[in-house]
Amino acid sequence: MIAVIKTGGKQYKVKPSDIIKVEKIADAEDNKDLVFSEVLLVNDETKTRLGSPIIKGAKVIAKVLTSAARSRKIKAMKTKRKVRYLRRLGHRQFYTKLEIKEIKL
Repeated sequence: MIAVIKTGGKQYKVKPSDIIKVEKIADAEDNKDLVFSEVLLVNDETKTRLGSPIIKGAKVIAKVLTSAARSRKIKAMKTKRKVRYLRRLGHRQFYTKLEIKEIKL
């Protein structure tokens, strides 16, 4: 069974036992379960259900593995020729690591 969930302004394709990294969820604690109710699509072996925009009653249950970790640094650079302007900056985004336990309809 496959589902598409929406969290943090992004969409993720998940199936049971997947491990995904999503943008930091504020109320997440380690080894607790989270329930995602914004399910956009569910596909089991027989048929596909599309929401408009979400499927009512569908849930994805996930276990929090890491509540707040930081990803690798993304480096950025701005420059302007002939003006001697150079600026370097970096950014590390917080994320929450989840393991998908089950998909319910």
